[in-house]
Amino acid sequence: MTTSSRPANTGPTGNTGRTGPTTPKAPTPALLRTAAELDALPRPAGAERAVVMTMGALHDGHATLIRTAREAAGPDGQVVVTVFVNPLQFGEAADLDRYPRTLDADLETAAAAGADAVFAPGVDEVYPGGEPQVRITAGPMGERLEGASRPGHFDGMLTVVAKLLHLTRPDEAFYGQKDAQQLALITRMVRDLNFGVRITGVPTVRDPDGLALSSRNRFLSPQERHTALALPRALFAAQDRLAAQQALHERAKATAPGGDRAAGLNKLGEARAAADAQAVALARPNGAPAAVRATARAILEEAAARDRHPLVLDYLALVDPADFTEIPDDRESGDAILAVAARVGETRLIDNIPLTFGALT
Repeated sequence: MTTSSRPANTGPTGNTGRTGPTTPKAPTPALLRTAAELDALPRPAGAERAVVMTMGALHDGHATLIRTAREAAGPDGQVVVTVFVNPLQFGEAADLDRYPRTLDADLETAAAAGADAVFAPGVDEVYPGGEPQVRITAGPMGERLEGASRPGHFDGMLTVVAKLLHLTRPDEAFYGQKDAQQLALITRMVRDLNFGVRITGVPTVRDPDGLALSSRNRFLSPQERHTALALPRALFAAQDRLAAQQALHERAKATAPGGDRAAGLNKLGEARAAADAQAVALARPNGAPAAVRATARAILEEAAARDRHPLVLDYLALVDPADFTEIPDDRESGDAILAVAARVGETRLIDNIPLTFGALT
């Protein structure tokens, strides 16, 4: 499982005052407004079509998806970006109305990232005659976490994804791992319903301060953003706790009674006494899931206790990526996702990090 990268340390950039060569402006992608226009878009002969689905307000996370799709499709392939704010995914009309619409800027971002076409239909084009009477149902996995917090959200998401997959007819579609539950459900839908498309997840893109890129970040005040940084801090602290616990377990195994403790320590490159390792020599990694949860929760609770701009936790869950059920505390090995959702001010944010238990054993 791919691991989300930590924010990079970035320093200030200076202006030398020199004028460098002008970068050629990327050609503007074809803007398609109707299904008929999309259907008339010529498919690349002997190459693949890749699709990136968005709700607009594109940022560098979306651009990374488009660049990844461009690389996968190759110079002779075709990259189509969809821009559609899907009303079926919003529980409140106010939230739908508040969602940013920035099509002109989206076209520029898509062009710079390598898109060949942008399909930006209106609601009447996607849902002629009103909301669809027949929809895709997300099932039990869609009722957990985000589904429990936003009833019907995943049914609406899968319905529009299914429709857009039929309309765009891609060979491969790319989605961000930041929306891990969404990615898992799309992957499951494609497998269960025999869609002829490959689904590829792309690692989460983060700002230098660690916050996962989201169109909703623009609604955060500077003070609220400072509070929101508790989300990535909690996730990466939990990842560090798991790595430390598994490393200690590995050292304990090497210094277990009945073995050559000195040789074990030397093998690990340690010159310290074995007393602390002896104390955990027979330990098993049981309890690692509980330790991961506790580490993350402590940071989130601290942010929730702020006098101003507190974080209001929706959920913190350590789940199996196959079905998003909770990982038991005695789990010793296998992949997991640590997922969090919280509200800061009026803005609701989600984030997650993939983890692997037993990686060192």
